[in-house]
Amino acid sequence: MATMASTQTENLAKLACAYAGAVWGVFWIPLRALNDVDIAGAWATVVFYIVPLIIIIPLFFMYWRRLISGGWRLHLIGIVAGLSLVLYSDALIYTEVIRGMLLYYMTPVWSTLLARIWLKEPITAARIVAIILGFSGMLIIFGIDVGIPWPRNVGDWMGLASGLVWAVAAVLMRKDEKAVAIDYCLVYFLWGSVASVIIALMSFSGGYPIPSIDAIASTLPWLVPILLVIVIPAVFAVFWGTPLLSPGIVGIMFMTEISVGAITAAIWAGEPFGAREISGILLITMAGLTEVIAGPLARFRSSRRE
Repeated sequence: MATMASTQTENLAKLACAYAGAVWGVFWIPLRALNDVDIAGAWATVVFYIVPLIIIIPLFFMYWRRLISGGWRLHLIGIVAGLSLVLYSDALIYTEVIRGMLLYYMTPVWSTLLARIWLKEPITAARIVAIILGFSGMLIIFGIDVGIPWPRNVGDWMGLASGLVWAVAAVLMRKDEKAVAIDYCLVYFLWGSVASVIIALMSFSGGYPIPSIDAIASTLPWLVPILLVIVIPAVFAVFWGTPLLSPGIVGIMFMTEISVGAITAAIWAGEPFGAREISGILLITMAGLTEVIAGPLARFRSSRRE
């Protein structure tokens, strides 16, 4: 029964991370809407952190003792995770979306290598197959003709750095046995807000001015429901599922973002969607299924040997 419970929890954690990746696949839609009301450049990322931080302020009063008792390790995880996703959001602003996503999604490789070094986790054949399938699907969707996206501007470096920094965050959460998802969520929004403001003020605002209070207020009727119903639950899913999984698996599950992004861009932005995109989505789905099936199958084989 313990093994079954463990298997069920692991699969739920994989689904949680896949769901969170799918949510990030529609992230471009509210970002574009913010741009339409003069909240552009890095300031759009700032708004996406500051507004939910204000919404969840009551939780800080409820859990302040946990945030103190968690000590430096908890807040280090918040800083690293927050910085990672702020860098990723800003990368999509300062470079081509394709290049930013390709560079970020080196994270399954970084995560697998770091988990091997820090956690002594084996690099299994299933993991290698899943990474190959995921990368193949990603390159097909984005077009193999883009070539290898070597960093060439600040946005590219942000995209590459965000994937590596997230890999570090995933390993730190995997090693942490004390904190729970709500703790991670709170420190993530706290330190992510700090990181987003610092980056926006460090001449990375793309030349855009600080948005006015009126501009921000005009977005709240639609932004707050999106944050409450979609974004905040997705963040909770990330921080519940990630500590339960190998960091490499987390990176692969996040690749649902690419599939959902391709579909939503075709529906709402008129982007092309045909055999190439369908083939890529199928390969990415197979990558996720490889990891979902591999763990239970390995345990089944082990039990048969016993």
